[in-house]
Amino acid sequence: MKGFDPRWSDFPDYIIGITKEIWEDRKIATLHQYYSEDIIVRSPGSVVVGNKDVIGATMATLAEFPDRELLGEDVIWSGSPEDGMLSSHRIISTATHAGDGVYGKATGKKLRYRIIADCHAINNQINDEWLIRDQGAIVRQMGWDPKQYAHDLIAREGGPDDCVRPFTPSIDKPGPYKGRGNDNEWGAKYADILTRIMAADMAAIESDYDRACQLAYPGGVNGQSHRDADRFWMGLRASFPSADFKIDHQIGRDDPMMPPRAAIRWSLNGKHDGWGVFGIPTGAEVHVIGAAHAEFGPWGLRREYVLFDETAIWKQIALQTG
Repeated sequence: MKGFDPRWSDFPDYIIGITKEIWEDRKIATLHQYYSEDIIVRSPGSVVVGNKDVIGATMATLAEFPDRELLGEDVIWSGSPEDGMLSSHRIISTATHAGDGVYGKATGKKLRYRIIADCHAINNQINDEWLIRDQGAIVRQMGWDPKQYAHDLIAREGGPDDCVRPFTPSIDKPGPYKGRGNDNEWGAKYADILTRIMAADMAAIESDYDRACQLAYPGGVNGQSHRDADRFWMGLRASFPSADFKIDHQIGRDDPMMPPRAAIRWSLNGKHDGWGVFGIPTGAEVHVIGAAHAEFGPWGLRREYVLFDETAIWKQIALQTG
């Protein structure tokens, strides 16, 4: 790990270790060390530029969820210490909504939800990040409907003219990381499966997913087998049938004591012009950022984890349709 603190045994150890330090050990000040001053953090709900705003957002989250834990399920990565490395870090977070904040008045609700964070690191420092939380799971556990929450958030942020704008390519900021991942066969295989599904070849699910596959989807939804996979991907694509699907980043890994696996960051860009999981077609222009991890076995894709932010999609629709 050239350029990194020698106490980290490898890149996953670094990513999991600093995450625990910052959030659970309350060493928030280490963000001055671990994050570059001009870091760009993109999430479906916003673009944050600069470490000062990242530190402020971290403190605000911990004020609202003081017992938050971040349990690293996996780190799928590419690159080298010399040229920079990109980690796709899948996390299960647990927290109690014990303080007032962006989710409204404290409810005391105990939450469990997933996050996928793609981070570029070089010389012991992160300087570029994509962050997707399962906002649908968070707000549902608090008693909100994602659409209702998005409408309420717009009002609390000052209305349609003054609220925080959800991420779209038009407000993106160029970051230092220009890579696209690696050419490992498992990343290429998963990218091909998703591309086929998004091109309406739903038969790819039966041919390439293990019949006993385990599935984790937005909203905290868990499923298994072909029917649940078909229902999820069909419902998403049916909402945006003419949108452009793009693989934005892909990684494949073969590691000891781990199944072959892949991490894909993808996007849908276009109109909400179909009947699907987002209800009545509105014609609104929508940008969906998605992140997905997959594990493969002898009978095909055996585990799949997919995230996007339902509330950010509803917010985009609301800002265009009222």
